[in-house]
Amino acid sequence: MGGWSQASLWAAVVASGLYHGANPAMGWPLALANGLMEKNARALLAALSYLASGHLLAMVAMMAPFAMLAALLPWQREIQIGAALLVIGFGAFLLIRGRHPRALARFPPSRLALWSFAVAIAHGAGLMLIPIYLGLCRPFDADRGHEAARALIEANLGMALIVSAVHATAMIGVGGLLAWLVYRYLGLKFLSRGWFNLDAIWASSVILVSTLALALNAAD
Repeated sequence: MGGWSQASLWAAVVASGLYHGANPAMGWPLALANGLMEKNARALLAALSYLASGHLLAMVAMMAPFAMLAALLPWQREIQIGAALLVIGFGAFLLIRGRHPRALARFPPSRLALWSFAVAIAHGAGLMLIPIYLGLCRPFDADRGHEAARALIEANLGMALIVSAVHATAMIGVGGLLAWLVYRYLGLKFLSRGWFNLDAIWASSVILVSTLALALNAAD
């Protein structure tokens, strides 16, 4: 993996965060509603902090098990290919199913952190990052190939936290900006006229990211 590939992987982490933030399904309209009901911008910002924390925890929860697999260095390539195929399958499932999981109705939006965590898991937001994350971990694996598995796991867990933080920051930045613009300037009429559904695009992007990850593996 050359410098260009590493830069492109980090760009993908940020881009997916920006995309998640723009997607209403990730919760920024709830932050907007909280601000409007309380008639206070601080309420909007507080809601965004809960959404961000839930999203961040979902990213870490999805990537941490793959960080633990760092000990299986001889199977590194197989793990990366398997992860990419898993994400492609999930994206295809989202396209075919075409509706939100009913289980999400059990998490009230008033519990924003829990709701954000559940939505990110159900939509495969963290799953989408796994092929990118594994690509970013590869230099760590090469550098520490002769050290203990514990050191590898710690390095990859650290990378999981960094990737999750960068992604969640980009996500909440865009979502917060949209919520603030509607709250302060655009008004609710903007939502009724300009609402958009990104579900099909989201599922397709999940498949695209994993397909690119497979292509990178094939090129190595």
